[in-house]
Amino acid sequence: MSTSQPTPADILATDLSETAHLTSAAKHPRVLSGMQPSADSLHLGNYLGALVNWVKIQEDFEAFYFIPDLHAITVPQDPKDLVQRTRVAAAQYIAAGINPERSTLFVQSHIPEHTQLTWILTCLTGMGEAARMTQFKDKSAREGTEATGVGLFTYPMLMAADILLYQPHGVPVGDDQRQHIELTRTLAQRFNYRYGETFVVPVGFFPETGARIYDLQDPVSKMSKSAPSPNGLINILDEPKVIAKRIKSAVTDTGTEIHYDREHKPGISNLLDIYASVTDQSVAELVSAYEGKMYGHLKVDLAEAVTQRLEPIRTRALELLDDPAELDRILAVGADKARSIAAPVLDEVYEKSGFLRPAR
Repeated sequence: MSTSQPTPADILATDLSETAHLTSAAKHPRVLSGMQPSADSLHLGNYLGALVNWVKIQEDFEAFYFIPDLHAITVPQDPKDLVQRTRVAAAQYIAAGINPERSTLFVQSHIPEHTQLTWILTCLTGMGEAARMTQFKDKSAREGTEATGVGLFTYPMLMAADILLYQPHGVPVGDDQRQHIELTRTLAQRFNYRYGETFVVPVGFFPETGARIYDLQDPVSKMSKSAPSPNGLINILDEPKVIAKRIKSAVTDTGTEIHYDREHKPGISNLLDIYASVTDQSVAELVSAYEGKMYGHLKVDLAEAVTQRLEPIRTRALELLDDPAELDRILAVGADKARSIAAPVLDEVYEKSGFLRPAR
Protein backbone atom coordinates (compact mmCIF):
# COMPACT_ATOMS: atom_id res chain seq x y z
CA MET A 1 0.00 0.00 0.00
CA SER A 2 1.13 3.57 -0.54
CA THR A 3 3.06 5.00 2.38
CA SER A 4 1.17 8.28 1.89
CA GLN A 5 -2.05 6.77 3.26
CA PRO A 6 -3.01 8.08 6.72
CA THR A 7 -2.27 5.80 9.64
CA PRO A 8 -4.96 4.93 12.22
CA ALA A 9 -3.26 7.40 14.55
CA ASP A 10 -3.53 10.18 11.93
CA ILE A 11 -7.23 9.48 11.35
CA LEU A 12 -8.08 9.32 15.03
CA ALA A 13 -6.11 12.48 15.79
CA THR A 14 -8.13 14.27 13.11
CA ASP A 15 -11.40 12.92 14.50
CA LEU A 16 -10.46 14.00 18.03
CA SER A 17 -9.55 17.51 16.98
CA GLU A 18 -13.06 17.97 15.61
CA THR A 19 -14.51 17.74 19.12
CA ALA A 20 -13.75 20.93 21.00
CA HIS A 21 -13.62 19.58 24.53
CA LEU A 22 -11.10 16.93 23.52
CA THR A 23 -8.45 19.33 22.25
CA SER A 24 -7.07 19.64 25.76
CA ALA A 25 -7.03 15.86 26.27
CA ALA A 26 -4.03 13.99 27.58
CA LYS A 27 -0.95 13.56 25.42
CA HIS A 28 -2.00 9.99 24.75
CA PRO A 29 -5.79 9.98 24.27
CA ARG A 30 -7.61 6.87 25.37
CA VAL A 31 -9.39 4.50 22.97
CA LEU A 32 -11.58 1.47 23.64
CA SER A 33 -13.00 -1.34 21.53
CA GLY A 34 -13.96 -5.03 21.64
CA MET A 35 -15.36 -8.01 19.72
CA GLN A 36 -17.85 -10.59 20.95
CA PRO A 37 -16.67 -14.14 21.76
CA SER A 38 -19.56 -15.68 19.87
CA ALA A 39 -17.67 -18.16 17.69
CA ASP A 40 -14.91 -20.75 18.04
CA SER A 41 -12.50 -18.47 16.18
CA LEU A 42 -12.26 -14.91 14.98
CA HIS A 43 -12.35 -14.73 11.20
CA LEU A 44 -10.30 -12.92 8.58
CA GLY A 45 -12.74 -10.00 8.50
CA ASN A 46 -12.29 -9.50 12.26
CA TYR A 47 -8.53 -9.62 11.85
CA LEU A 48 -8.12 -7.33 8.84
CA GLY A 49 -11.03 -5.05 9.68
CA ALA A 50 -10.29 -4.54 13.37
CA LEU A 51 -7.31 -6.28 14.96
CA VAL A 52 -4.74 -4.99 12.48
CA ASN A 53 -5.80 -1.44 13.28
CA TRP A 54 -5.97 -2.07 17.03
CA VAL A 55 -2.35 -3.21 17.02
CA LYS A 56 -1.30 0.00 15.26
CA ILE A 57 -3.44 2.19 17.50
CA GLN A 58 -1.90 0.86 20.72
CA GLU A 59 1.44 2.36 19.68
CA ASP A 60 0.14 5.93 19.93
CA PHE A 61 -2.85 5.77 22.28
CA GLU A 62 -3.81 4.48 25.71
CA ALA A 63 -5.76 1.46 24.47
CA PHE A 64 -8.42 -0.57 26.26
CA TYR A 65 -9.51 -3.76 24.46
CA PHE A 66 -12.09 -6.08 25.94
CA ILE A 67 -14.05 -9.25 25.26
CA PRO A 68 -17.77 -8.40 25.58
CA ASP A 69 -19.10 -11.68 26.91
CA LEU A 70 -22.16 -10.01 28.46
CA HIS A 71 -23.25 -8.94 24.99
CA ALA A 72 -22.84 -12.50 23.73
CA ILE A 73 -25.72 -13.82 25.86
CA THR A 74 -28.35 -11.78 24.02
CA VAL A 75 -28.61 -15.04 22.08
CA PRO A 76 -28.53 -18.47 23.76
CA GLN A 77 -25.04 -19.71 24.63
CA ASP A 78 -23.74 -23.01 25.94
CA PRO A 79 -21.93 -21.94 29.15
CA LYS A 80 -18.93 -24.18 28.51
CA ASP A 81 -18.64 -22.85 24.97
CA LEU A 82 -18.80 -19.25 26.15
CA VAL A 83 -15.98 -19.80 28.65
CA GLN A 84 -13.80 -21.37 25.98
CA ARG A 85 -14.68 -18.81 23.32
CA THR A 86 -13.78 -16.00 25.71
CA ARG A 87 -10.32 -17.49 26.19
CA VAL A 88 -10.03 -18.11 22.44
CA ALA A 89 -10.82 -14.47 21.68
CA ALA A 90 -8.25 -13.27 24.23
CA ALA A 91 -5.60 -15.62 22.85
CA GLN A 92 -6.21 -14.34 19.32
CA TYR A 93 -6.06 -10.69 20.41
CA ILE A 94 -2.64 -11.34 21.91
CA ALA A 95 -1.42 -13.55 19.06
CA ALA A 96 -2.39 -10.89 16.54
CA GLY A 97 -0.24 -8.32 18.34
CA ILE A 98 -2.23 -6.80 21.19
CA ASN A 99 0.38 -6.36 23.93
CA PRO A 100 -1.16 -6.74 27.42
CA GLU A 101 1.74 -4.73 28.86
CA ARG A 102 0.97 -1.80 26.56
CA SER A 103 -2.81 -2.12 26.26
CA THR A 104 -5.40 -2.98 28.91
CA LEU A 105 -6.95 -6.31 27.92
CA PHE A 106 -9.90 -7.58 29.93
CA VAL A 107 -13.18 -9.50 29.96
CA GLN A 108 -16.36 -7.44 30.26
CA SER A 109 -18.05 -9.63 32.90
CA HIS A 110 -15.01 -9.29 35.18
CA ILE A 111 -15.96 -5.64 35.74
CA PRO A 112 -19.35 -5.39 37.55
CA GLU A 113 -19.44 -1.64 36.94
CA HIS A 114 -20.49 -2.33 33.33
CA THR A 115 -23.91 -3.63 34.34
CA GLN A 116 -24.26 -1.09 37.15
CA LEU A 117 -23.76 1.86 34.83
CA THR A 118 -26.05 0.25 32.28
CA TRP A 119 -29.04 0.70 34.61
CA ILE A 120 -28.33 4.42 35.02
CA LEU A 121 -28.05 4.88 31.26
CA THR A 122 -31.15 2.77 30.60
CA CYS A 123 -33.12 5.13 32.83
CA LEU A 124 -31.88 8.04 30.70
CA THR A 125 -32.90 6.39 27.41
CA GLY A 126 -36.28 6.93 25.79
CA MET A 127 -38.32 3.97 24.55
CA GLY A 128 -38.35 5.47 21.09
CA GLU A 129 -34.57 5.85 21.06
CA ALA A 130 -34.05 2.22 22.07
CA ALA A 131 -36.68 0.91 19.66
CA ARG A 132 -34.98 2.68 16.74
CA MET A 133 -31.74 0.80 17.23
CA THR A 134 -31.21 -1.26 14.09
CA GLN A 135 -30.35 -4.62 15.66
CA PHE A 136 -33.50 -4.72 17.78
CA LYS A 137 -35.70 -3.25 15.09
CA ASP A 138 -34.53 -5.71 12.43
CA LYS A 139 -34.75 -8.81 14.61
CA SER A 140 -38.12 -7.94 16.10
CA ALA A 141 -39.50 -7.22 12.62
CA ARG A 142 -38.10 -10.49 11.33
CA GLU A 143 -38.93 -12.79 14.26
CA GLY A 144 -41.53 -10.88 16.26
CA THR A 145 -41.21 -9.18 19.64
CA GLU A 146 -41.97 -12.39 21.54
CA ALA A 147 -38.86 -14.01 20.04
CA THR A 148 -36.68 -10.95 20.69
CA GLY A 149 -35.15 -10.68 24.15
CA VAL A 150 -35.10 -7.59 26.32
CA GLY A 151 -31.32 -8.00 26.42
CA LEU A 152 -31.13 -7.07 22.75
CA PHE A 153 -33.37 -4.07 23.42
CA THR A 154 -31.02 -2.80 26.15
CA TYR A 155 -27.84 -3.87 24.32
CA PRO A 156 -27.04 -0.29 23.18
CA MET A 157 -27.19 1.00 26.75
CA LEU A 158 -24.75 -1.70 27.86
CA MET A 159 -22.50 -0.74 24.96
CA ALA A 160 -22.70 2.89 26.05
CA ALA A 161 -21.74 1.84 29.58
CA ASP A 162 -18.82 -0.19 28.20
CA ILE A 163 -17.52 2.95 26.57
CA LEU A 164 -18.29 5.70 29.07
CA LEU A 165 -16.85 3.87 32.09
CA TYR A 166 -13.35 4.31 30.69
CA GLN A 167 -13.71 7.91 29.53
CA PRO A 168 -12.21 7.16 26.09
CA HIS A 169 -11.68 9.93 23.60
CA GLY A 170 -12.16 7.67 20.58
CA VAL A 171 -13.93 4.39 19.86
CA PRO A 172 -12.60 2.43 16.86
CA VAL A 173 -15.53 0.39 15.55
CA GLY A 174 -17.06 -0.77 12.30
CA ASP A 175 -19.28 1.49 10.25
CA ASP A 176 -22.31 -0.59 11.32
CA GLN A 177 -21.86 0.73 14.87
CA ARG A 178 -22.38 4.42 14.03
CA GLN A 179 -25.90 4.41 15.48
CA HIS A 180 -24.69 2.96 18.77
CA ILE A 181 -21.88 5.51 19.03
CA GLU A 182 -24.35 8.33 18.44
CA LEU A 183 -26.59 7.03 21.23
CA THR A 184 -23.55 6.79 23.52
CA ARG A 185 -22.70 10.41 22.79
CA THR A 186 -26.30 11.46 23.39
CA LEU A 187 -26.46 9.67 26.75
CA ALA A 188 -23.14 11.13 27.86
CA GLN A 189 -24.31 14.62 26.98
CA ARG A 190 -27.69 14.03 28.64
CA PHE A 191 -26.09 12.90 31.90
CA ASN A 192 -23.62 15.78 31.82
CA TYR A 193 -26.43 18.29 31.28
CA ARG A 194 -28.57 16.88 34.06
CA TYR A 195 -25.92 16.18 36.70
CA GLY A 196 -22.86 18.19 35.71
CA GLU A 197 -19.79 17.43 33.62
CA THR A 198 -18.91 13.78 34.21
CA PHE A 199 -18.36 11.86 31.00
CA VAL A 200 -15.98 12.49 28.14
CA VAL A 201 -18.18 12.54 25.03
CA PRO A 202 -16.30 10.15 22.73
CA VAL A 203 -15.98 10.34 18.99
CA GLY A 204 -16.54 7.34 16.78
CA PHE A 205 -13.43 6.27 14.91
CA PHE A 206 -14.30 4.42 11.70
CA PRO A 207 -10.88 3.51 10.27
CA GLU A 208 -10.51 3.99 6.56
CA THR A 209 -7.58 1.60 6.67
CA GLY A 210 -9.69 -1.29 7.94
CA ALA A 211 -10.45 -3.71 5.13
CA ARG A 212 -14.06 -4.72 4.50
CA ILE A 213 -13.88 -8.43 3.79
CA TYR A 214 -16.78 -10.26 2.14
CA ASP A 215 -17.99 -13.85 2.25
CA LEU A 216 -16.12 -16.15 -0.15
CA GLN A 217 -19.36 -17.82 -1.23
CA ASP A 218 -21.52 -14.68 -1.20
CA PRO A 219 -19.19 -11.78 -2.05
CA VAL A 220 -21.90 -9.15 -1.69
CA SER A 221 -22.34 -10.00 2.02
CA LYS A 222 -19.80 -9.13 4.69
CA MET A 223 -17.83 -12.09 6.05
CA SER A 224 -19.68 -13.13 9.20
CA LYS A 225 -19.81 -15.99 11.67
CA SER A 226 -23.60 -16.06 11.13
CA ALA A 227 -23.24 -16.86 7.42
CA PRO A 228 -25.33 -19.82 6.21
CA SER A 229 -22.25 -21.75 5.04
CA PRO A 230 -18.87 -22.03 6.82
CA ASN A 231 -17.23 -22.32 3.39
CA GLY A 232 -17.46 -18.55 3.00
CA LEU A 233 -15.37 -17.96 6.13
CA ILE A 234 -11.64 -17.93 6.72
CA ASN A 235 -11.03 -18.43 10.43
CA ILE A 236 -7.79 -17.51 12.17
CA LEU A 237 -7.65 -20.95 13.79
CA ASP A 238 -8.36 -22.89 10.59
CA GLU A 239 -5.63 -25.24 9.45
CA PRO A 240 -3.75 -24.02 6.35
CA LYS A 241 -5.23 -26.74 4.13
CA VAL A 242 -8.76 -25.65 5.10
CA ILE A 243 -7.97 -22.02 4.29
CA ALA A 244 -6.46 -22.98 0.93
CA LYS A 245 -9.45 -25.13 0.01
CA ARG A 246 -11.95 -22.37 0.83
CA ILE A 247 -10.05 -19.75 -1.14
CA LYS A 248 -9.68 -22.03 -4.15
CA SER A 249 -13.43 -22.73 -3.98
CA ALA A 250 -14.35 -19.05 -3.66
CA VAL A 251 -17.10 -17.76 -5.94
CA THR A 252 -15.76 -15.74 -8.86
CA ASP A 253 -17.44 -13.84 -11.68
CA THR A 254 -18.21 -14.24 -15.35
CA GLY A 255 -15.34 -13.55 -17.71
CA THR A 256 -11.67 -14.21 -17.12
CA GLU A 257 -10.08 -10.78 -16.73
CA ILE A 258 -8.73 -9.90 -13.30
CA HIS A 259 -9.72 -6.35 -12.50
CA TYR A 260 -11.38 -4.51 -9.62
CA ASP A 261 -15.10 -3.73 -9.93
CA ARG A 262 -17.16 -4.14 -6.75
CA GLU A 263 -20.46 -3.86 -8.59
CA HIS A 264 -19.89 -6.15 -11.57
CA LYS A 265 -17.08 -8.40 -10.30
CA PRO A 266 -17.65 -8.71 -6.54
CA GLY A 267 -15.99 -12.13 -6.25
CA ILE A 268 -12.66 -11.14 -7.80
CA SER A 269 -12.79 -7.72 -6.14
CA ASN A 270 -13.12 -9.40 -2.73
CA LEU A 271 -10.14 -11.65 -3.43
CA LEU A 272 -8.09 -8.65 -4.52
CA ASP A 273 -9.03 -6.76 -1.34
CA ILE A 274 -7.95 -9.71 0.77
CA TYR A 275 -4.72 -10.11 -1.16
CA ALA A 276 -3.89 -6.41 -0.86
CA SER A 277 -4.60 -6.44 2.87
CA VAL A 278 -2.47 -9.48 3.74
CA THR A 279 0.51 -8.45 1.59
CA ASP A 280 0.44 -4.64 1.96
CA GLN A 281 0.31 -4.24 -1.80
CA SER A 282 -2.15 -1.98 -3.58
CA VAL A 283 -5.02 -3.43 -5.59
CA ALA A 284 -3.67 -1.62 -8.65
CA GLU A 285 -0.31 -3.36 -8.25
CA LEU A 286 -2.03 -6.74 -8.02
CA VAL A 287 -4.23 -6.12 -11.05
CA SER A 288 -1.13 -5.22 -13.04
CA ALA A 289 0.76 -8.31 -11.80
CA TYR A 290 -2.08 -10.63 -12.87
CA GLU A 291 -2.73 -9.09 -16.26
CA GLY A 292 -3.31 -11.92 -18.74
CA LYS A 293 -3.52 -14.57 -16.00
CA MET A 294 -6.50 -16.69 -14.99
CA TYR A 295 -8.59 -16.66 -11.82
CA GLY A 296 -6.94 -19.91 -10.74
CA HIS A 297 -3.51 -18.28 -10.62
CA LEU A 298 -4.83 -15.56 -8.34
CA LYS A 299 -6.51 -18.06 -6.01
CA VAL A 300 -3.45 -20.27 -5.63
CA ASP A 301 -1.21 -17.32 -4.80
CA LEU A 302 -3.79 -15.78 -2.49
CA ALA A 303 -4.18 -19.05 -0.56
CA GLU A 304 -0.44 -19.08 0.07
CA ALA A 305 -0.36 -15.41 1.07
CA VAL A 306 -3.25 -15.78 3.54
CA THR A 307 -1.87 -18.93 5.17
CA GLN A 308 1.56 -17.31 5.54
CA ARG A 309 -0.03 -14.29 7.24
CA LEU A 310 -2.32 -16.26 9.57
CA GLU A 311 -0.21 -19.30 10.47
CA PRO A 312 2.05 -17.50 13.00
CA ILE A 313 -1.04 -16.03 14.67
CA ARG A 314 -2.74 -19.42 14.77
CA THR A 315 0.38 -21.06 16.23
CA ARG A 316 0.77 -18.42 18.94
CA ALA A 317 -2.95 -18.51 19.84
CA LEU A 318 -2.86 -22.28 20.26
CA GLU A 319 0.23 -21.96 22.48
CA LEU A 320 -1.62 -19.51 24.70
CA LEU A 321 -4.67 -21.77 24.85
CA ASP A 322 -2.46 -24.65 25.96
CA ASP A 323 -1.85 -22.73 29.20
CA PRO A 324 -5.29 -21.45 30.27
CA ALA A 325 -4.05 -20.58 33.76
CA GLU A 326 -1.51 -18.13 32.35
CA LEU A 327 -4.09 -16.70 29.96
CA ASP A 328 -6.51 -16.23 32.86
CA ARG A 329 -3.73 -14.52 34.85
CA ILE A 330 -3.15 -12.04 32.02
CA LEU A 331 -6.88 -11.29 31.90
CA ALA A 332 -7.01 -10.86 35.69
CA VAL A 333 -4.21 -8.30 35.54
CA GLY A 334 -6.11 -6.49 32.79
CA ALA A 335 -9.32 -6.57 34.86
CA ASP A 336 -7.51 -4.96 37.79
CA LYS A 337 -6.23 -2.18 35.55
CA ALA A 338 -9.64 -1.70 33.96
CA ARG A 339 -11.45 -1.61 37.28
CA SER A 340 -9.06 0.98 38.65
CA ILE A 341 -10.52 3.30 35.99
CA ALA A 342 -14.13 2.09 35.98
CA ALA A 343 -14.81 2.04 39.73
CA PRO A 344 -14.09 5.74 40.42
CA VAL A 345 -16.18 6.74 37.40
CA LEU A 346 -19.14 4.72 38.67
CA ASP A 347 -18.70 6.15 42.18
CA GLU A 348 -18.93 9.67 40.75
CA VAL A 349 -22.00 8.73 38.72
CA TYR A 350 -23.72 7.20 41.75
CA GLU A 351 -22.97 10.22 43.93
CA LYS A 352 -24.24 12.66 41.31
CA SER A 353 -27.34 10.52 40.74
CA GLY A 354 -28.29 10.95 44.40
CA PHE A 355 -27.60 7.45 45.69
CA LEU A 356 -26.73 7.28 49.38
CA ARG A 357 -23.16 6.07 49.50
CA PRO A 358 -22.26 3.42 52.11
CA ALA A 359 -20.39 4.55 55.21
CA ARG A 360 -16.72 3.66 55.09
